[in-house]
Amino acid sequence: MELPWIVGVDGSDGSIQAIDWAVDEAVRHGLPLRLVHASLWERYEGALPSLGRERPSERVLADHIVASAEERVRRLSPDLKVTGEAVAAEAVSALLSEGDNASALVTGSRGRGELKGALLGSVSLAVAARAYCPVVVVRGDKAGLAGTHGRILLGAGEPGTSGEAARFAFREAEARGCELDVVRAWRLPLNEGADSPAPADAPVYEHEAQASGLVEELVVELMADHPAVRVRRATVEGPARKVLVNRSAAADLVVVGARRRTGHFGLQLGRVSHTLLHHADCPVAVVPQRT
Repeated sequence: MELPWIVGVDGSDGSIQAIDWAVDEAVRHGLPLRLVHASLWERYEGALPSLGRERPSERVLADHIVASAEERVRRLSPDLKVTGEAVAAEAVSALLSEGDNASALVTGSRGRGELKGALLGSVSLAVAARAYCPVVVVRGDKAGLAGTHGRILLGAGEPGTSGEAARFAFREAEARGCELDVVRAWRLPLNEGADSPAPADAPVYEHEAQASGLVEELVVELMADHPAVRVRRATVEGPARKVLVNRSAAADLVVVGARRRTGHFGLQLGRVSHTLLHHADCPVAVVPQRT
């Protein structure tokens, strides 16, 4: 069964960017596209006076948003299979539910009604932090959104957290025919009680070698499964969130893993993912690893 790429739409500029990006993705992977707009219009239907057979204005707006989004997709890619639906639900709950039958969820960085100047909308953040399928938040500069760099960036996290992210990144690089840049950031431990950031006694090369080993372990089998993908490995001393944000300026997509603990409620998003979602110069894919 071909699970679609699902896009949350609300008529905002961020939503339009997400649609355009997702159209290209769906075509690359040969998958259908599903457009979902969530609105709680039913909450207001009983409270408003009846106007005969006319539908409540909120429902009319919801249907118009979906129809406009479908029309945009058909203009961009007439042969792409696309469906759309306005659902009576809160946005985060609706998208998380849709994610149970999705190859990936796609959102814009900010939606309608978000605070002006906010770096990331609350819906996008909540979906990226709670979904059990990959979530792509479409953000970044013109080059990153257009995909002109020819490079996917994969942040290699701690052991057991990045396997699904690596598989996602390899598939993406293969579909795009581009290079995959796998980066592991590492830090020098500090001497306990030191007033200045003097490194501990362990040689630097040991920490770098450990980081290199983690990268190799992450990619070796996937490289055999995807021989056409050009892989560049790098280990960099520094905070992972800063290293990846800096490197996102030369990437078309940055991919990171995220833990999803079964039965754990609330946001499940680490500092690295949180920083990228707010500051990356290209779209960000958060790929969950169930633990």
